[in-house]
Formats: sequence, structure tokens, C-alpha cells
Amino acid sequence: MSLSLALWHANDDLAQDCLNHPFVQGIGDGTLPVEKFAYYVGQDAFFLEAFARAYSIAAAKASTWEDFQVFHQLADGVLAELNLHGGYAQEWGVNLTTITPGAATRRYTDFLLSTAWGQTPGATAVAMAPCMRLYAFLGQSLVQLNPPPHRYSPWIDTYSSDQFEPLAAQLEALIDNSAADSPNNQTAYRYAMECELAFFEAAWQIDSFQKDDLKDGLRDERR
Repeated sequence: MSLSLALWHANDDLAQDCLNHPFVQGIGDGTLPVEKFAYYVGQDAFFLEAFARAYSIAAAKASTWEDFQVFHQLADGVLAELNLHGGYAQEWGVNLTTITPGAATRRYTDFLLSTAWGQTPGATAVAMAPCMRLYAFLGQSLVQLNPPPHRYSPWIDTYSSDQFEPLAAQLEALIDNSAADSPNNQTAYRYAMECELAFFEAAWQIDSFQKDDLKDGLRDERR
């Protein structure tokens, strides 16, 4: 079994927790309150900017031209995700330029960027792969439910698409080619998975003050 697959299977419990989380299930059937998703969109846009930077740092440190190119191709995939979020933000009046990262977001981005700056590209791939594989897993799982079209269908379509799966596989190939099966990498992979679950939970649990701010923005956009 490859290292990337072994790491994924070792963290199946967290993958299932994410899939069964009410936030993700609400995306799946379209019932998630729009204020919660709007908060998530802003936080995820901040996260994805850090994700793209981590790819670029890893590319600069890559030991081969092939790995350099792969990291930059993966960064291009992040830009496509950001365009999706930009569409949601425009539709619902979320100003992505004024987002303040929440604790769960900052915890995750600090981890990724510190790994990218301080460790090898292989270790960075290990830290970043859970996000890519998890989102492919969530998209592919939700699309199998065959829900009728709803406001979150583009999210499901993006992460279940034939375009996203190869990006996850590319990153996993970097793990298999350049990362060691070490306790540090095992811990980093699981920590990233825990950050993913905490990210969904934070969006699900946004407090009333944040929800009121988002509702005001949404009402202003609809006028």
C-alpha cells in the first residue's frame, strides 16, 4: 500500500466524521443555512490563499523540475477554487477583502505555512494532502446521493468533478515519491484532518453576532 493511501486509511474515522457533520450534510441536501455557508466561504477563501502560498513555497524548495511544475499546477487549481468562492461571495454580498480569520482558520493556515517554510516539500505535501483528498471524498460521496439541484450544487459539482480528483492524486504522488513513513508525517496528516473537522465545526457554530453581520450583508446585497 502506498504511503498516501495508508495515511488516508489511518484517518478514515475523521473523514467519516467530516462527511457526517451537519455542516457537510447540509451542503449535500441544500438545507444548510445560508449564513453558515457565507461564513465558511469567507474563511475558506482566506485559507485557500494560504494554501496557494504553501504550494508556491514548496515549489521553490523542490529538488526537481518535475516537482516544481506539479506544485505550481496544484496552485493553479487553488485559483479555480477561489473563483468559485468569488462567485458565491458576489451572489451573497460577502466581502472577501475584509475577512477576519477565525481561530480554526488561523490554526490551520499557521500550521500549513510553518510546515512549508520549515520542512521539506515532501512534508508539506503530507500536510496539504488531507484537504485535497477529503474534499474529493466529500464531493464524490455527496454526489452519489443524487440530490435535486439546489444552491450548493456547484460546490458538490466542483469537488466531485473529473478535474478535481487528478489534483488530489498529483499531490498524493508527491507524498509517495518524496515523503517518509515517519511518526512526524503521520502526526502532521492527522493534525490536518483534525483541522478540517474543526473548520466545518466553526462554520456550523458561528455565534449570533457573526450571523447578524452576515444577514445584514445579505439583505443589503438583495436590495
